[in-house]
Amino acid sequence: MINTEKNRLDFVLLNIGHAEHNGDWNFKNIKSPFARLHYVLEGEATLVLQDEVIRLSPGYLYLTPAYVQHSYSCANQLSLYYIHIYETPVLRSSIFDRYNFPKEIKADQLMQALLNRLLEINPDRELSIYDPRAYDNSTELMRNLAQQITFPFALEAESQAIIHQLMSRFLATAESKIPNFEKRLIRVLDYIDEHIQRTISIDELADLIFLSKDHLIRLFKKHMNDTPVKYMNQKKIEKAQLMMLIDNSSIQELSFKLGFENISYFNRLFKKMTGETPTSYKRRIAKQ
Repeated sequence: MINTEKNRLDFVLLNIGHAEHNGDWNFKNIKSPFARLHYVLEGEATLVLQDEVIRLSPGYLYLTPAYVQHSYSCANQLSLYYIHIYETPVLRSSIFDRYNFPKEIKADQLMQALLNRLLEINPDRELSIYDPRAYDNSTELMRNLAQQITFPFALEAESQAIIHQLMSRFLATAESKIPNFEKRLIRVLDYIDEHIQRTISIDELADLIFLSKDHLIRLFKKHMNDTPVKYMNQKKIEKAQLMMLIDNSSIQELSFKLGFENISYFNRLFKKMTGETPTSYKRRIAKQ
């Protein structure tokens, strides 16, 4: 059973549309700051989430979390809905850090009706180009977020309610990464998010929940499959990717804002986790 403490769905709709492909939905190594939902109407395709190969079939809804590397492959005709949703950054850990979501769920008539309604009330959110390199950039993201300012509040509320209903279906069978009896670890995750802009020591995290340093590391690895240091570095790089989309700071300024005292280390870490340097990444997402 999912504990609702500290959990909250808080998503902004970026894009929704219906796409018809004919062997042209083939893109590799995508990694975005927003999550994707796909509902297949007709045809088949392949989604590769990290190392897992998933066959997309009609009548199913598929979820790709933010910051997860993935690829698409389609050899023939494919008809599907696509939805891009952006999790509002707040001082708490992401819902995707707390739960392992199912990759696919069977859609019912209500879900299909909700998808149709979401598209109906958001007619200007369709992509003009389906290549992620063309829309996964700062200009497009800021344009979509700016639409929220002028969007009628009633339709915004309805859109968020529909997104919550769709996500609730995935949550119904999601597995918590952290059991209820380890609420102290959730406190650590939230603390990391709240202080991501500076260096956080392992001793500081251990003192926060009254554990020894070694005990904290073992506890963290058991439930998060990573060390606290690697997790914090991953969150910092994800934050850096997001800041590059919405912040005009230089690479050096950005690294300092995230608590890196050595810009060379930031550059190496960024390239290790994203496959490209901060400079090339920033140039790529801004060139559109």
